[in-house]
Amino acid sequence: MLDRSGEAVFAAVLRAHSLRATISSSASYCDRWHDPEPATDHGTFHLIDRGVCWVQAPVLERPLRLEAGDLVMFPHGAAHAMCSAPDGRESPGDPRYSTMLCGEFEFSGRRNPLLEALPQCLVVRERDSAMQFRRLAQLMSQEAQSGVFASRVVLDKLADALFVMAVRHHLEHASERRGLLAALLDPRLARVLAGIHTQPGRDWTVATLAQLAHLSRTAFAQHFSAVLGTGPIEYLTGFRMEEAARRLADPRCSVAACAEELGYRTEAAFRRAFKRVHGYGPGRLRRRAALAHAAADVAAETASVRP
Repeated sequence: MLDRSGEAVFAAVLRAHSLRATISSSASYCDRWHDPEPATDHGTFHLIDRGVCWVQAPVLERPLRLEAGDLVMFPHGAAHAMCSAPDGRESPGDPRYSTMLCGEFEFSGRRNPLLEALPQCLVVRERDSAMQFRRLAQLMSQEAQSGVFASRVVLDKLADALFVMAVRHHLEHASERRGLLAALLDPRLARVLAGIHTQPGRDWTVATLAQLAHLSRTAFAQHFSAVLGTGPIEYLTGFRMEEAARRLADPRCSVAACAEELGYRTEAAFRRAFKRVHGYGPGRLRRRAALAHAAADVAAETASVRP
C-alpha cells in the first residue's frame, strides 16, 4: 500500500500534468458485431455496462472476455477491437447484446512518468475490484442512462475518478510494476520523490537526495536510475519544467518569479533549461496563454451581452 509520501507524489504528478478524461460515446450492440478502434495519441477506455463482449489487440497475447462492470484501458492509445466474439462465434449462454461507455483521456505536458509506468493494456475486473470502483461504475452507468441535463459533464468528471481508481487498482494488484509505480512502493525512493514533488524549488543535489533515501550517493544514483530509467537530476529538471509550464499558463506568473520559485539562480539558466526540455522558450508559452485568456474574455463578454 502507498504511504503518505507515495500519495503526495501521485497527487503532484496528476496536478502537474492536468488529467482530462472524457466520455466519447455510450454504445449499444446486438447480435454479431465487430468495432475496430485505430491507434491514437491519447489513452482510450471502455467500461462494460451490460452483457458480454471481447477485446482483441496486437498488444494482447490473446483476446479477453469482458463482462458487465469490467474496464479495459489502453493508456498509450494502442489499436484494438471490441467484438461480440473474437472468432465470430458466440459462446453458449452469452447474452446477444452489449452496452458500454467509451472514453478517452490525455495529459498535458511532454514526458509523464505516471503514463510511462502504465502497461499497454490495463484491465480491472468487476469481481476483483474494490467496492468504491464498483459503485463508481454503477453511478456512471445510471448517469449515462438518465439523459438529464448536464449528464455528459457529470460523466466526464466521473471519468477522471475512474482513471485514478483504475491506476490505484493496478498499483495494488499488478504482479509487476515499473517506473514511477515501482518507485512509489519503494519507501526510500518514495521519500525522495515526495521531496522533489513537494519542494521542487529546493537546492537539491544528488547528495541531498541520497540522504533522504538513506543511501550512499553512488548507491542511490544507481538505484534511482535502475527503477525510474533516468537519473535523479534529470528527473528533477523534467518535473520542474512541467511545473513551470503549468504555472506560466497563468498570465499573472512572470518568468522571473517562476524561475526563482523553482530553484534557478538566474532567469537565463531557467530559460535554457525550459527550452532544452520543451523545445521552445517560456516566452512562447506566455504569449500563447495570454492569447487564450484574451479569447476567453472576449467570449465571456460576448455571451453576457447576447440577447
